[in-house]
Amino acid sequence: MEEIELIFEETGAHMKKSLQHLDKELLKIRAGRANPAMLEGVRIEYYGSLAPLSQVSNISTPDARTLAVQPWEKGLIGEIEKAIMNANLGLNPQNNGDMVMINIPPLTEERRRDLVKRARAEAEEAKIGIRTARKDANDMLKTIDGVSEDLIKDAEERVQNLTNKYSAKVEEVLAVKEKEIMTV
Repeated sequence: MEEIELIFEETGAHMKKSLQHLDKELLKIRAGRANPAMLEGVRIEYYGSLAPLSQVSNISTPDARTLAVQPWEKGLIGEIEKAIMNANLGLNPQNNGDMVMINIPPLTEERRRDLVKRARAEAEEAKIGIRTARKDANDMLKTIDGVSEDLIKDAEERVQNLTNKYSAKVEEVLAVKEKEIMTV
């Protein structure tokens, strides 16, 4: 019985990680407003190694349509500009000598639909992670010795209920993001 509870807890942890990963990935999908998380994946060459942009500069949003990247060392401005361009985020950084300013253009209808497709793809990846956790749990449950079939069936039902709960959460998160993207 204790082994079943351990499998159940582990499965819940895996499903929660899938949901957290989805949240992180959806932050990267812009919805028309400037958000420092948009630059989260940008890495910059800094003293011979790649460092996240947030570790070599301060990223702020002076207004809803602008990102300001203030490097801690002025010599990095060119590198920051280049890194943002190379990240293929569809952003056009501008160097004003002290910092890098990025104007976030309003999204076209077509671009909004593309972003919704990307959000749906990320949600599907999260669901795949959740279903994989369910499959792994059910496989582990079947390998337990000395436990009645009824207990195994009950445990599989609990795992399925957990799967349904996390799948519903993924749908909720996706619906919020879709609404955010499609709101002009």
